[in-house]
Amino acid sequence: MAVAAAELAGIELTAPEFWGRPLRERDEAFARLRAQPAPVHFRELKIPFIPHGDGFHALVRHADVVEASRRADVFSSEPASNSISDLPGYLARFFGSMINMDDPRHAKIRRIVSRAFTPRMLARLDDDIDTAAREIVDDVLAGRGTGDFVLDVAARLPVRIICDMMGIPASERDRVFRHTNTILGIGDPEYGVGSAISRTSVALGLIQVLDAATDLQLMVRRLGRQRRRRPSDDLITALTTGNIDGEQLTDQELGSFFILLVAAGNETTRNAISHALKLLTLNEDQRALLVSDLDRYLPTAVEEIVRYSTPVIQFRRTLTRDHVLNGHPFLEGQKVLLYYNSANRDEAVFTDPDRFDITRHPNPHVGFGGPGPHFCLGANLARREISVMLRELYTRVPALRSTGAPDRLLSGFINGIKHLEYTV
Repeated sequence: MAVAAAELAGIELTAPEFWGRPLRERDEAFARLRAQPAPVHFRELKIPFIPHGDGFHALVRHADVVEASRRADVFSSEPASNSISDLPGYLARFFGSMINMDDPRHAKIRRIVSRAFTPRMLARLDDDIDTAAREIVDDVLAGRGTGDFVLDVAARLPVRIICDMMGIPASERDRVFRHTNTILGIGDPEYGVGSAISRTSVALGLIQVLDAATDLQLMVRRLGRQRRRRPSDDLITALTTGNIDGEQLTDQELGSFFILLVAAGNETTRNAISHALKLLTLNEDQRALLVSDLDRYLPTAVEEIVRYSTPVIQFRRTLTRDHVLNGHPFLEGQKVLLYYNSANRDEAVFTDPDRFDITRHPNPHVGFGGPGPHFCLGANLARREISVMLRELYTRVPALRSTGAPDRLLSGFINGIKHLEYTV
């Protein structure tokens, strides 16, 4: 069934070097993968201390990613969805959130935490998001006219909203931001110990990730115990004292959910906002169109930014039984990776997919995951934050532009921008 990876010269999806290539080269590589008659099989990278298996098939077409997402009974999130390899127990315990679960456990956790993302709860956040965006732009206007857009703007909004939602003090925002970078930037030299795969670098990287995850978990668990004694009007209180059919989050589940929340809500939204500035700088016609009528174009612009940038590159699934997916047979136990970035450039679904078009409609992107039980709970919150931030920026700072190339995160999981210089 599978085409040997060697037949596609230069495409090795487990190699850090591949993810350090320019975005255009990566997009061209995935276009070649989509042109193959069947999903291509790749070897797993041999990482010291981490068990590795027989490799995985790359699902790169929109139809395959959508169908696998819908069929959670066949394409399982257990034992891991955010790691190609099966994590050792000591790591799995820290990252055993609901994205690594199937029903009925997944349904239980999602039912509890979904109370944070109801229309009523999101409406309560509207004023907070507006205020935060306004204060961030106030600081930009009061500044020296240049700076790092990620640190000055894009990273500040989501981490503030997440911490406010949870009831985490403002004094802890930098701590949350720093630890999130460590957890998701394990292979990046700035946040971790570099991309070289050796026993020493992997050991040090795992220690860093565990230290960061442990610190976040302990912080939230401590707050959870406090809220049980003294409830407050925040999400930690709702998650630790609320009760749905006798169900509550344990301390372990609370800590794991928070790591998921800061990873999904902080990293993805911040990177979408960062990519937005770069895209709207490179595409002056689209920027002019957006500014000409923000009410009209913002909704579709946000969807196109998420499609084009695809902040989360991929998730893994494991076959629970033999299955035929869109004509291609898979065997029980095989791994597949759902490449959202490739699905969002599928020529069979998107006209001129490499063109950034803020009027694109329909836009059935999978930037928030495919349809099914694991579709992003916070998608509407992310849309709201991106929209409010862009409105505030392009209303009050019309000359805003990025300058120079973005400093990209070295990662095959997050399409991140670490730093992006700007001028007003």
